[in-house]
Amino acid sequence: MSWQEELKNGIKTAEELAPVLGWTAEETARYGKVLERFPMLITPYYLSLVDPKDPDDPIGRMCVPSLAELEDGGSFDTSGEADNTKLEGMQHKYDQTVLLLSTNQCAMYCRHCFRKRLVGLSDEELNKRVDEVVSYVKGHREISNVLVSGGDALLNPNRILRRYFQELSAVEHLDFIRFGSRVPVTLPERIYGDPELLDLFAEYAQKKALCLVTQFNHPRELTEEARRAVRAMIDRGVLVRNQTVLLRGVNDSGEVLGALLSGLTRMGAVPYYIFQCRPVTGVHSRFQVPLNEGIGIVDSAKSRQNGFGKAVRYAMSHPLGKIEIFCRMPGGETVFKFHQSKDPENAARVFTANLSPTDTWLDDELRGM
Repeated sequence: MSWQEELKNGIKTAEELAPVLGWTAEETARYGKVLERFPMLITPYYLSLVDPKDPDDPIGRMCVPSLAELEDGGSFDTSGEADNTKLEGMQHKYDQTVLLLSTNQCAMYCRHCFRKRLVGLSDEELNKRVDEVVSYVKGHREISNVLVSGGDALLNPNRILRRYFQELSAVEHLDFIRFGSRVPVTLPERIYGDPELLDLFAEYAQKKALCLVTQFNHPRELTEEARRAVRAMIDRGVLVRNQTVLLRGVNDSGEVLGALLSGLTRMGAVPYYIFQCRPVTGVHSRFQVPLNEGIGIVDSAKSRQNGFGKAVRYAMSHPLGKIEIFCRMPGGETVFKFHQSKDPENAARVFTANLSPTDTWLDDELRGM
């Protein structure tokens, strides 16, 4: 099946998924209510990784809707994206980086997505004028890189990707261009099965450093097809880096997370962040791991690694900046450090917080900063 057919045949309704998972008519109706609010799309490839007999299957947890998604609480903008939007579909939070929301489409709609307000739903926040973005970037020489994200950047048609390549690679003061995509995980044939896409990356990798930033969250996602997609990018001169999200019921043990980091290093998708799951509406109650528990999990996983895996950082994307979750002191305080900050006064700032065993985010602790 081609990647185009994979997308066309993706599972989108509770009725289509019911016979695979053995749902009753009543269960199908309940899950249908979830999908009225948060759409579902699962490629046949990714669905093949799910164990339908295991109700707690970690792969299924990331793609199958849950009734917990209808629970109250959380926020649809946990890192201040609205406040950092400078042009339609363009955010500028950190001096060196511009983020483009290029599409609201993904090959799979992850149930832990932090852009549930947007993905598969609204196109109001998307970038529609590349020329305006390029003009902005040219006028701000402090910007050294652009992250083309979404949705999934590689769900853009090749002609749209070429436009981004052409315009951005010509900006002299950009060091590199990043593309955020979970396609290597959910639809790997989009990469290795599309010679035009690969030729595009190969062509522009000769003009500007390119990086594909992906998100593998469980060792079972490291399939032969995924390895082939990653290798295809590396062979075209593209750096591949991975950002994992720490997720309850998916990778919340040192053994599982450690095996993931080792497998990523082996296949060339070097891990560089493990992100705390954000308190997103429809996500927080099902996927968040308490911070102090997360520190233990990450330290356990890192103890199993060689050089590359040991360099990974455990962090959260907070409205004030990217905060590294560092360690817990003998007295019980948890140590944090601003890895990046929206406010220059907080740059590299170290601070501590007294957390409860159930605390999964920093809110009150940072008021006044």
